[in-house]
Order: sequence, then structure tokens, then C-alpha cells
Amino acid sequence: MQKLSVARFLLTFALIFTSLSLFAKDAEKGNNGGAVDTKEEIKAYIDHHLLDSYDFTLWSDGEAGTHVGFPLPVILWDDGLKVFSSSKFHHGETVAEVDGNYYKLYHGKIYKTDAEGTITMDQEGHHPTNDKPLDFSITKNVITMLLAGLLLFLMFRGLAKSYKKNGAIPKGFGRFLEPLVIFVRDEIAIPNIGEKKYKKYMSFLLTVFFFVWLLNLLGMTPLGVNVTGNIAVTFGLALLTFLITNFTANKNYWGHIFWMPGVPTFMKIVLAPIELLGVFIKPFSLMIRLYANMTAGHVVLMSIIGMVVLFKSWIGSPLSFGLAFALAILELLVAALQAYIFTMLSALYFGMANEEAHH
Repeated sequence: MQKLSVARFLLTFALIFTSLSLFAKDAEKGNNGGAVDTKEEIKAYIDHHLLDSYDFTLWSDGEAGTHVGFPLPVILWDDGLKVFSSSKFHHGETVAEVDGNYYKLYHGKIYKTDAEGTITMDQEGHHPTNDKPLDFSITKNVITMLLAGLLLFLMFRGLAKSYKKNGAIPKGFGRFLEPLVIFVRDEIAIPNIGEKKYKKYMSFLLTVFFFVWLLNLLGMTPLGVNVTGNIAVTFGLALLTFLITNFTANKNYWGHIFWMPGVPTFMKIVLAPIELLGVFIKPFSLMIRLYANMTAGHVVLMSIIGMVVLFKSWIGSPLSFGLAFALAILELLVAALQAYIFTMLSALYFGMANEEAHH
């Protein structure tokens, strides 16, 4: 057990050190090959890190013109289906020509342009006015979610096989998974939903707990992914909780929203719109909480790493590295905590949707 703990610590240290090294190498060269030595340039780099992308770049050297990674498929609907490799954009530097149409990658979005790649702006000069085709591309975040889904499938398939072969006793990696499954059941599902009705929600609660946790952990690796820091992803997860809550709710749940028992008639009329608004506020809070916490963690961590480049001294750089290392360890706790909070609140909403009648 002691050897296993030491191995986990060394693995964590290696991942964090690699992340710091990759940032420092790329930051010193800059996105366009120049030196990054100002707050504005570091801020631009952090903003770029938080965005999704159409290729999976692990490391790049703008000065040498080298990029380590691989392109992803771009799928557009523009008067028909257009499918091509993101390598045609050459990391946003060139215009992609497909079936006589021209597309340009601008600030992480694809716009339809002319052969020269002209981007026209609105009167304020903030937003492009070019047409945007419907985008169904397989982006870096999509690939990461597919990878997380595959890993979860393999993990729990192995756990199920272990139960079957060893008389309901897990072996190998299943010994790590079983306490977590029991934790979700005994500490999240049953206390919030009840022993009678918790089973029908367990599949979703287990999936969302491990899915969010795994994505949070992948976001701390040198892969440079930020899935749970994408509000579209957290919106999708919160939407699932919203739909399950309202489509499985009983009459007591809706009765307490529109015509609360034991409350004067006038107050029922006043409180009903407020309670109905709360139906939509609950999943909204789920979406914002996960998105804001994970995005803030990435911004703070990379800002501290960026101080290594700004200080350029033997005192400031080691201090920045030490602070970033300590914060990265804290982020490991936050990764699990956010998965727990999302799952616990989802279970709480499911329990409210199945509340018993009060007399």
C-alpha cells in the first residue's frame, strides 16, 4: 500500500511537472514565435488554452513551425454536408477550400469567406458578420468525452466481470471502484432519494459522478483539455438532470409547486410563479457551479505558471513553481469535490421529485 501511494504521488508530480514544462516552452516562444514577456500575451495564451479546438495539439513551436499533435475531422452543413480534415486550416493560418467554398478559422469558430479569407466585422468591430455554417465537427473536447466514456465502459465492464468470476468479490482495479460505487449509493443516493426509489436513479448518478471526475482529472494532464470548463458541456449535464427530475416527478412534487398544501390561497397564487422559476434555477446553478469552478481553477493555475516567465529571476520563478505545484495538488481535491457536489445536488433534486404527500 505504501509503494502504491508513493507511485501515485510520483505520477501526479510527473504530470504536473510536464504541464509546467510544456507551458513554459510554449510561452517562451509565444503563439506566433515571439517571446511572451507581457501580461497581455500570457492572458491571450490562457484564453487560448480554455477554448476548444479543431485539432489535438500537444505542443507547438511557432518559431520552428512545428506542431506535435493530430488533426480532427471537420463536419459542416453548408448547402450540403462538408467533411474535411482540420489540417486544411493549418492551425488557423490558411483558408480551407472545400467544393468551391472557402472557410476560415477565426477565434475558434469557422466562418465562410472568400478565397482570400476576408473577415468582415460589425460596426463596433467586435463580431464577424460572415456566415457561419452549422458545425457538427469532432473537436478536442468531443474526443476527450469519447475517451472518458470508453474508459468508464472498460472500467465498469471489468468490475462486472470480476463480480461474476469471483463470487461478487472484486479483484484488481475493481477493489478501487467498489468503495466509490458504495459511497455514491450509501452517502448520496439513499439519503437524498430514499431506499424505495433510489435504484432507478443509480445508473445516472454513477455515470455523472465518474464522468465529471474523470474529465476533471484529464483537464489536469498535459493533454491541454478543458471539457468541464466548457459551458456547453455543463449545460448538457445539467439539462439531463432537469429532464430526469421533471419527467420522473410525482403529483406531490407538482402540487407543492403550483398549489402548496397548508398555505393560504392568496400566498399560493403569489408563491406559485416563484416556485416554478425555481424549477429552472436549480439546473442553471448546477451548470454555472461546475463551469465556473473548473474554469477558475485553470485560469488561476496557469496565471501562476505564467509568473515564471514574468519574473525571470532565481527567486520568483521557483516560488511560482512551488505555488503552482501546491495549487495543482489542491485541484486534485477540487476535481473530486465538484463531481461529488454535482452528483449530490442531482440526487437531492430527484428526491424532491419523489417526495411523499404531507398531511
